[in-house]
Amino acid sequence: MPSPIVFDTAPEHVAYALLGCFIIFFGLVSLFVKEKLFISEAFVSTAFGIIIGPYAIGIFDPMSWSKFDTVTQEFTRIVIAVQVMAAGVSLPRSYMVKEKRSLFMMIVPLMILMWLTSALLIWGMIPNLDFVESMVLAACVTPTDPVLSNSVVKGRFAEKHVPPRIRYLLSAESGINDGMGLPFLFLGLYLMRERTIGTAVAKWFYMIWAYQIVLSIVLGGLIGAAARKAVKGAKNRNLIDKESFLVFSIALALAVAGCVSILASDDLLACFIAGNVFAWDDWFSNEIAEAHIQETIDMLLNLACFVYIGASIPFANFHDMALELSVWRLIVLAILILMLRRLPFVMALKRFIPALASYREAAFAGWFGPIGVGAVFFSKVTASMTNPSNLGDNPHNIERLLRVRSVVYPVVMFLVLSSVLIHGVTVPLLHLQYKYTRTWSRKREESSHVVTRLPHINIGDEIVLRPPTISGSSVGGLMEGDAEQGPLIRGHCWDTMGLDLQDRI
Repeated sequence: MPSPIVFDTAPEHVAYALLGCFIIFFGLVSLFVKEKLFISEAFVSTAFGIIIGPYAIGIFDPMSWSKFDTVTQEFTRIVIAVQVMAAGVSLPRSYMVKEKRSLFMMIVPLMILMWLTSALLIWGMIPNLDFVESMVLAACVTPTDPVLSNSVVKGRFAEKHVPPRIRYLLSAESGINDGMGLPFLFLGLYLMRERTIGTAVAKWFYMIWAYQIVLSIVLGGLIGAAARKAVKGAKNRNLIDKESFLVFSIALALAVAGCVSILASDDLLACFIAGNVFAWDDWFSNEIAEAHIQETIDMLLNLACFVYIGASIPFANFHDMALELSVWRLIVLAILILMLRRLPFVMALKRFIPALASYREAAFAGWFGPIGVGAVFFSKVTASMTNPSNLGDNPHNIERLLRVRSVVYPVVMFLVLSSVLIHGVTVPLLHLQYKYTRTWSRKREESSHVVTRLPHINIGDEIVLRPPTISGSSVGGLMEGDAEQGPLIRGHCWDTMGLDLQDRI
C-alpha cells in the first residue's frame, strides 16, 4: 500500500500560510477599511495576530521559538529601518534646515520630558522597581512610532484634515527619535551595569553620543550623498532600469542598517539621515511619486510586523504575582502615559514650535505620539543587554538587571497594545466628529439663508398677519383644500426682541 501523506505543519509553513491569507483577504477590503472606516492596518493586523496567537486559536506562537528574542529584535529593526528611510525620503526639499527650530524642540526638550515623565509614572505604578530601572523601561516607550504615525500623515483622512506642515513634522519626528532613543536607554543600563557613576557617565558619552549618535549621523549623511550622486549618474547615463530605480531606497535602507549595525553604531538614525540626504533636492521623490513601490513594500512589512506583534503579546504576564504585575496597574499606567507622557508638553512648548500654528494643532500633534514597533525593538535591546550570558564574569547589580529583563517585555507590550487600540480608533472618532460638525454647520447655514429671505421689518412698522383656519377632521397637519384665509392680525414691531401684537379682528 502507498504510504499515507503526512502534512508538514512546521511553524514557519503555518506562518507563511496565515500571513499570506491575511494579506489577501485584508487586501480585498482594504480600501473600505482604511478610507471609509479610517481604521489603520496596524489595528487590524494586531487583532488578527491576537486571534491566531497562543491565547486564542493557538496556531501561531512566536514566543515558543528558541530564538524568539533575536528574531523579534532583528525583524523589528528591519521594519523600522525601512520606515525611517521612507520618512527621510518623503520630507520636502531642505526640510531639516527650514524647520530646524521646530524639530529641535520636538526632539531634545520634548523627548527628555517624555522620558522623565514616563519613568516617574512607571516608578509609581510598578512595584519593586527603583527609578533607574524605571528609566530603562521609560526609554523603550519614549520614541514615537513611524508605522502607527502613518495613520495621520498618510491617507485620505490626513490629506483632508491634517495640514502638510503637521504631517511633515510628525513624520520627521518619528523618523529621528527612534534613533535618538538609544541615549535614554543606555544611560539607565550603564548606571546599573557599571560599578561607579563616573564610569557609567563617561562610557555613556564616548560610546553612545560620540560613537553611536555622531558617527551614525556622519555615516548616514555620507552614504546618502554618495547614493544620490550614484543614482543620478546611473539614471542620466541610462545604466539603471526602472525596477532597480524604484526599489533603490529600500535597498539603501537594508544596506545602511546592515553596515552600521556591523560597526555597532546607531543604524536607525543613520537610515533616517541617509534617506533625508538622499532625497534632499526632491529629485528622487518626484521621480517615484507615481510608482507607489515604497508604499507597497511598507504595507507588506507593516502587516507582517503587527501580525507578529499581536501573536507575541504575553497576556499571561500581565497578571503575574512573581513579577508583581497586575492588570489594573497596567491599565492605569497606560492611561496615565498616553495622557501625560506627551500631550501637556507639546501644548506648553507650542509657542517655541513654529510649525504649530494654533493650540488645536498642538493638541493634535501632542496626542499622536504612538508607541509601537520601536518600543518592541528597544525592549529586546534591553533584554539582550541584561542577558546574563552578555554580562561577563562577576557582573555588577545582577539582581537589578534580571529584574529589568523579566519585567520590560510585558510592560512595554501592554503599552504597545494600548497605543495600537487607542490611536487606532482615534482617527475614526475624529472623522465622525468632523462629519457631524460639518453637517451641523451646513444646517445652520441653510437656516440662516432662509432667514435672510424674509422681508426686512423696521421698528415701528405695522405688521399684518393672516393665519389659516383649519377645517376638516385631520389633526396634526394641513390637508389639501383645508386652508382658508382667516381674519387679519395687526400689530407693531417694537424695540423689544419680539413682536407686541395687538389683535384687530
